[in-house]
Amino acid sequence: MSTTVSPLAPKKYPKMPAIPGVRMATAEAGIKYRNRTDLLAMVFDEGTEVAGVFTRSKCPSAPVDFCRANLPGGRARLLVVNSGNANAFTGKKGRETTAITGKAGAAAAGCQPGEVFLASTGVIGEPLDAGRFAHLLAGMVKDATADFWREAASAIMTTDTYPKVATVTVKLGDADVTINGIAKGAGMIAPEMATMLSFVATDAPIAARVLQALLSGAVGKTFNAITVDSDTSTSDTLLIFATGAAEKRGAPRIETRKDPRLAAFKRGLGKVLKSLALQVVRDGEGARKQVEVAVTGAKSARSARRIAMSIANSPLVKTAVAGEDANWGRVVMAVGKSGEPADRDRLSIWFGDNRLAFEGERDPGYSEEATSAYMRRQDIRIRADIGIGRGKATVWTCDLTKEYVAINGDYRS
Repeated sequence: MSTTVSPLAPKKYPKMPAIPGVRMATAEAGIKYRNRTDLLAMVFDEGTEVAGVFTRSKCPSAPVDFCRANLPGGRARLLVVNSGNANAFTGKKGRETTAITGKAGAAAAGCQPGEVFLASTGVIGEPLDAGRFAHLLAGMVKDATADFWREAASAIMTTDTYPKVATVTVKLGDADVTINGIAKGAGMIAPEMATMLSFVATDAPIAARVLQALLSGAVGKTFNAITVDSDTSTSDTLLIFATGAAEKRGAPRIETRKDPRLAAFKRGLGKVLKSLALQVVRDGEGARKQVEVAVTGAKSARSARRIAMSIANSPLVKTAVAGEDANWGRVVMAVGKSGEPADRDRLSIWFGDNRLAFEGERDPGYSEEATSAYMRRQDIRIRADIGIGRGKATVWTCDLTKEYVAINGDYRS
């Protein structure tokens, strides 16, 4: 956690309403950080359903394995999250830690270990001693409170400079339901997904299998469309919990993903996930600018996405943005190296509304003065039209500054 807040941090935070059936508590376990909270317990009422998506890394953390094993049960009573240690690449010790934590959590919440979910974030390869925090869980469950979202978001931070929260209220049938979310992430951010933890809760009565379909469908244009540094974490975890409490207020229980009453909820979930994803980008380590990369005219949507990621992940493009240099030649380079179909002589490039390149050469109307002025903004939009099809995609990233090197050069020390 940095002491200097990102210049791209939100100017104000939304008021996070309590969600019936969800209570939270935090603690200072001293796992890595001193004088700050680093442990979160989120407690759910009986009957809460759960869905999740996780990293595609071939070296997943022990908590990711633990969650994957429990997810088919579809029920959740407790989430335990620690920061400062990822419990990744920790072998048998890592599995023992998750087993001990799961057992202690189940005892604290009065449930089965299969209804406990775990997430850890921080240094990879360092054993995580469950003895540092498992004994705290009983007291945390007992003291948990509903109005604690900002504090929960703060407890899971690592190199983040601000807590990330989002909320929306939508209609399900004739009843209002709320969707709240928190996230952490600032570095090692790239699909699929990122060193990214995000936890979403709702009082909507939605079956686990429907939640899973909604969540899996929503990550493509949100958390899987961001990149800070092209590095995919071992620990990415995105979980959604539905307490079903709104059923008492007349919200219909949803058992199928094709239920037409889901439309507003689906939009609301997408809105919360996109807000959290962009907050992660805007807190990219050392970031000073948010960059939206839009690709149009590609052979397919999949091709457009790969080209967009090639641009967004290019250190040369990102450092040019950091230096406020309208170096569109680097975008040409990134398109060309993507391995996707492209035609040099049909390629056009914009920075904002300034067209810099057109049909394979510098635009005759290009203005260095106007484009340089645009590059001084905090929010930059780069668009590349490939000129060969109808495929399009949009992804988000941030600039790459010397602060990123400084943060990651001494992360373990």
